[in-house]
Amino acid sequence: MYDLNKSQIMELFQFDNAAKVISAAYIASSSGDVQTGDVVHLSFPGSNGDCHVKSGHINNAESYVIKIASGFYDNPSKGLPSSNGMMLAFSASTGEPKAILRDEGWLTDMRTGIGGAIATKALAAKNAEKVLIIGSGIQAQFQAKCLASLMPERPFNFNIWGRNTSAAAALAEELRGYNLNADIAKNLDEEVPLADIIITTTPATSSLFGDNLVRPGTHITAIGADTHGKQELPTSLIESASLLVCDMISQSLNHGEFQVINDTDLSKKVLELGNILSNSCAGRTSDYDITIADLTGIAAQDIAITSQIIDAAAFGK
Repeated sequence: MYDLNKSQIMELFQFDNAAKVISAAYIASSSGDVQTGDVVHLSFPGSNGDCHVKSGHINNAESYVIKIASGFYDNPSKGLPSSNGMMLAFSASTGEPKAILRDEGWLTDMRTGIGGAIATKALAAKNAEKVLIIGSGIQAQFQAKCLASLMPERPFNFNIWGRNTSAAAALAEELRGYNLNADIAKNLDEEVPLADIIITTTPATSSLFGDNLVRPGTHITAIGADTHGKQELPTSLIESASLLVCDMISQSLNHGEFQVINDTDLSKKVLELGNILSNSCAGRTSDYDITIADLTGIAAQDIAITSQIIDAAAFGK
């Protein structure tokens, strides 16, 4: 059995392989080839935190995975990361433990970043370069780095907006250290209409910007809403968008960004990302479409990225 700490996991991680298996995992999920347990959610309002437990198995995969991931959003002010957790893998043949990955939430952050990049690549307009990232925490960082890594040929310009302007400036500086074009966005309502791509990465419980600001052709990837009561986008934007996409319909309509949808006919139009990646459903059809991807995070991603680490450990990377 492997018992790996965060440093060992990061050493074994391979971005291209992870992106490949996570994309395949989305397709498997939308094809009905993933067994997923109900998400367990624990809320800690006194500490501004929450915890999710996800589990699942991809058909024919050697392991099933249980993932524990927490977010305590005041931690940065205490000098602590906001994310934490671990992955547990067991044999799907015998039930024996195969791996404990003490990743401290790093794998969850990475698979979320890769998932957002995959959705953005699949749905953004072909010439989209101006990226507005709303939020200045760890996931904002992962979204920028993963998108740049997945699409190295695209000369993205990242604008970072956060309620904490010092944190936004620090993130922009860090991204510049990775040779990415990055700056801070001072006025959110002025920046939203200028963006080709908007990525939201906050634990907000109400819309982050006003109605009618997103221009035609924009793609939005919404990351933050993963439980009841969280919301990052205006309801009117969701209702008027050309295309609504999510990682798992049952989660998105229940506790994701699309939980605000009250129109049954509209909810029936929501598509899963896996079906677009497999070309069984059309994605963007026009440079003037407004497209939204709501990613609540699914167990198939955790299984895929965990399996990639186990395989790398087994074969010496």
